[in-house]
Amino acid sequence: MMRRRAFIAATFGTIAGGVAPSALGGARGRLYTGAAIAFGTTVTVSVVHVDALQAELAISDALAEVRKVDTLMSVQRESSQVYALNRDGFLHRPDPHLLAVLSRAQDLSRLTRGAFDITVQPLWRSFQQAAQGGFLPPPEMKRQAMACLGWNRIEASAEEVRFGAAGMAITLNGLAQGYAADLALAALRTHGIRHALLDTGEFIGNGRRSALRPWMLGVPDPRDEGRVAATFPVEGRSVATSGDYQSTFTPDFVHHHILDPATGDSPQELASVTVLAPTGIGADGLSTAFMVMGARKAHTLASRLPGVDLMTINKRGIVWKSPQFPSL
Repeated sequence: MMRRRAFIAATFGTIAGGVAPSALGGARGRLYTGAAIAFGTTVTVSVVHVDALQAELAISDALAEVRKVDTLMSVQRESSQVYALNRDGFLHRPDPHLLAVLSRAQDLSRLTRGAFDITVQPLWRSFQQAAQGGFLPPPEMKRQAMACLGWNRIEASAEEVRFGAAGMAITLNGLAQGYAADLALAALRTHGIRHALLDTGEFIGNGRRSALRPWMLGVPDPRDEGRVAATFPVEGRSVATSGDYQSTFTPDFVHHHILDPATGDSPQELASVTVLAPTGIGADGLSTAFMVMGARKAHTLASRLPGVDLMTINKRGIVWKSPQFPSL
């Protein structure tokens, strides 16, 4: 199974588990960076500030918010609420953060007419199990998994979350990292931080790196790991990329971790989708949904959403950017 980072941050190095100052911050302060492990990867928070202690406290609180979301919403950690829900089919007294993400998931499913569906987890498990034996899931295995899908079969309230059918399971991997970035940014703002770049697997750029330099991001070419398909400044928005190269079941990129609940297989048109949106959870969810929808439907929907811009790259390498997609 192939894994590759969705973004290249054109910034600086980080030190895991601590805060690293740099002289690159400019007149408004110095650059400080902290990192931690969450969501199975290294997440980083970088800020520009005049006070080292305040920067350290802000970064520490932001990383704590990220770890909190990971602890609640991991599909693999046995102590997580999502794990318990998938195991039991119900969850008493769900955490308010979990309810917030479930509510956003249902909104996005309605908006995309089911292209986004957190209940694809049983289908993903069928591909994962088959891949361990070196093959794809046979039709009957897929049919059994698809019988467990249905975003509108989840009942959620402050008292309980419950699945509407046996065998259902969810994954919040298409939302949790963006939501964590939103909470981390809110934590930074409580400390008066105005200039920051957050990387939880999805990015938020707030303010600027220095008076003369914005935060810059690069999107890898989906077929050439050493090449950047686009580089652009980001300020005041969140950015997420989904791609067929990030986690594959077959080396030809045909079968990968993004699955269409309508077909039971990976969508066949697009190799990469990059979304800019006002929030991290919005960018995160839309990037997954747009991969499933395909370029034309995705660009049509994106044009109706305030503050949303989109770049798609199809499997033939054709790039399509929305009119306001940022460029150098």
